[in-house]
Amino acid sequence: MTVVIDRTRAGSQDAGPASAAERARRRGDPGGGLYKPRTPIYPKVARGQWRNLKWVLMIVTLAIYYITPWIRWERPGALPDQAILVDFEGRRFYLLDLQFWPQEVYFITGLLVMAALALFLASALFGRLWCGYACPQTIWTDLFIHVERIFEGDRNARMRLDAAPWSFDKLWRKVGKHLVWLGIAFGTGGAWIFYFHDAPTVLVQFWTGQAPATAYVFCALLTFTTYVFAGTLREQVCTYMCPWPRIQGAMIDQDSLQITYRLDRGEPRGPHKKGASWEGRGGCIDCGQCVVVCPMGIDIRDGAQLECINCGLCADACDEMMDRIARPRGLIGYDTDEAVAARAAGQPAVYRLVRPRTLVYAAALVLVSGLMLWGLLRRQPYEVHVLRDRNPIAVRLHDGSVRNGYTLKIANRSFADAEARIRFSGPPGALLKTPAAPVATDGVNARIEANTVRAVRVFVTLPEQAGAGTSLPVAFTVTLPEGAMTVKSTFITDPGARP
Repeated sequence: MTVVIDRTRAGSQDAGPASAAERARRRGDPGGGLYKPRTPIYPKVARGQWRNLKWVLMIVTLAIYYITPWIRWERPGALPDQAILVDFEGRRFYLLDLQFWPQEVYFITGLLVMAALALFLASALFGRLWCGYACPQTIWTDLFIHVERIFEGDRNARMRLDAAPWSFDKLWRKVGKHLVWLGIAFGTGGAWIFYFHDAPTVLVQFWTGQAPATAYVFCALLTFTTYVFAGTLREQVCTYMCPWPRIQGAMIDQDSLQITYRLDRGEPRGPHKKGASWEGRGGCIDCGQCVVVCPMGIDIRDGAQLECINCGLCADACDEMMDRIARPRGLIGYDTDEAVAARAAGQPAVYRLVRPRTLVYAAALVLVSGLMLWGLLRRQPYEVHVLRDRNPIAVRLHDGSVRNGYTLKIANRSFADAEARIRFSGPPGALLKTPAAPVATDGVNARIEANTVRAVRVFVTLPEQAGAGTSLPVAFTVTLPEGAMTVKSTFITDPGARP
């Protein structure tokens, strides 16, 4: 049997993602202007494997978000014992046994690059899985819709309630829903500030009015945005505010697995009476269940679309309907445009996960991950810098000798105090000492507290005529528990010389 596919009705899989406005223009509907009031979407509850997966991921991701700030991680002294903490006041980022300083921002940059490349690779392979299952906007919108169902019922009940005149029943349902939404939004903003302050401490300070002003500001900001984005704007955030739907168009191709209406099986579509023959028609009975469960309010049968977040709820609804009419499942499911076109032409479907773009994304991800791992393994807990005095650059003493001043900045990134031994090497006869202390013939000792930078002030004095030239090379060797580190500098023998 040859199946004739009406692509004008079903939507072309080869045309690429199109926005609602573009599809309206194709239908000859010019629209009423640049902006259109939001049409409320009442998604029906869906049941099936993808809906169950969304429930699991929602619980897991929300648990991670709300619980993570309360995980303790013992650190010595007065250092914070929160496992993950972005400490702006102390200018530190704590991650379990690691801590990153402001000058190590390249590690944070590397993590962001890795996340972007992983998202590119996932999109090239499986379309917008991030949007459908793990995006915060999707997670909280899904949660808000669930609360809405609890108070107002499923799709038809919500539509009737919105159309009904105001009454006590409608009032308490609407007020109760919004109060729970505000509670969830406030919990979201409240949990966010725990990542930037010690969670138990700031919790008490928040309710006693002693928390920093930034805690109240950001809690209010996150509460407002969560309430508005997840409760009111919903799909408009994904369609009009988020740039990713447009960017991901460059990530996917004909071999990307996406939620797809299988035209070769579904067309020509139409109502079907019980007991009638399926000969000469497709498996789609035009029931519209795939549309009413969609949180974006689209018809997947129109083909790849900008608004589709690949959540799979339409596949669950279609599978449920196929079970009722005793037809094979999978009329809507994760598939590729190439496979659908091949089956429509009577050829076997071929799935190519390994292709040039996925190889490039995977190779880039492995490279950046390797560089990050290499940097972490080579990361030293101590760092030494030497700063020579610039004003004055040198001082001639009463006996004719010349003295230069230096400041050694010794950073201790570990969680334990360390003893440092500072030695000097340079022209013969040069002497090392600290302020208000005698000459140190065997070096200078300094205690470097954990997670701090210690500035050690030293002087180097060179007897008159002990060196030739106005600038001599010198070096300071700092011996620490992890070994010795040598930093080079210069010694100016002429106080009148320019630096």
